[in-house]
Amino acid sequence: MGATTTEIRTPESLRPRKTTQRAQQFDQRDGKLHLNEIPIPSPKPNELLVKMACASLCHSDVMMFEPNDQGLILGQNPVTLGHEGTGFVVEAGSGTTGFQPGDKVGFLPAMDCCYECYQCKNVHNLYCKTGKVNMAGFGCNGYFQEYAIVDARAAMVLPESLDVYASAPLFCAGVTAFHGVEDAQLEPGQWAAIIGCGGLGHLAIAYAKAMGLKVIGIDVVDSQLEEARDQGADHVFNSMTDKDYVDKIKEITGGGVDAAINYTASKKAYDGCPAIIRPGAGKLVVVGIPLQPLTLNALDIAMGRFKIIGSNNGTNHNMRPCIEFSAKHEIKPHLTFFQLEELPKMIEMMHEGKARGRLGVRFD
Repeated sequence: MGATTTEIRTPESLRPRKTTQRAQQFDQRDGKLHLNEIPIPSPKPNELLVKMACASLCHSDVMMFEPNDQGLILGQNPVTLGHEGTGFVVEAGSGTTGFQPGDKVGFLPAMDCCYECYQCKNVHNLYCKTGKVNMAGFGCNGYFQEYAIVDARAAMVLPESLDVYASAPLFCAGVTAFHGVEDAQLEPGQWAAIIGCGGLGHLAIAYAKAMGLKVIGIDVVDSQLEEARDQGADHVFNSMTDKDYVDKIKEITGGGVDAAINYTASKKAYDGCPAIIRPGAGKLVVVGIPLQPLTLNALDIAMGRFKIIGSNNGTNHNMRPCIEFSAKHEIKPHLTFFQLEELPKMIEMMHEGKARGRLGVRFD
């Protein structure tokens, strides 16, 4: 777990001492990261200039370096990576209310959308009726830089008990993990299988246990399964090395889990989910996004063998319940800190499955 801190930053200490900053930027022309010196931006109306405390790495960032057919589009080139972070308010743009310089804040990456249409409130900002949404780290500069612009409407002041450095993963991984479990709509005592026990899954296990569920962690990396145990999983299985894991899960649960919640980017992991779901009563919750489209048996769906539910990575309208739940139940990410220049190493570790929990850059 990341170390906690009660550090208070004064507004004056947060202000930039120069007009440029270091930023880790992805360049489509060579498909590589470059540590560039770029201008420090100024906030426009409804925006905050934030001194970054921590930016943590998400698998979606790593997808930049992989071929994919899931609609991952960059809006500028080069673009600063990172869409998961926390920091200190430096300056608020005109029309912004509820924030003061020095406030410790977390935020989600949507920019330029209206935040008020049906899609923004009930689906996702990606589908804003204005068609103008940008996502930090993809369509516009993200958080692996010293100062970042965030939309105040997608930000919140952190609860006092949450550490500004250690809480960065909550603002993507946490919100995603929380709603993946909550959207399954299980009752205390029911069985949830968490598929993928890494950056998202280890938090999902903690949330599921706090909600009173019985949890089975499934992964192909033993270190991730160790993290699953640490987070309170009742049982764990390596689906690659344990050839009998399906039968064991059916025996433990009396026929199958009530929900299989998949946080992986593995199509093979999705292919294996139906076998462990309780027939007629179970659900497959789709959270992780593989490089390839999913293949499902239409007969299983039509005949009601299981139901399929989608659970997205959160909006400003469902961010606060996750953060407040995390504070109330003292749920903290397993976070390892690095320096900004070490981002390539972080990406390599995640790509090779060597990361336990979440990896983040700490800005001091």
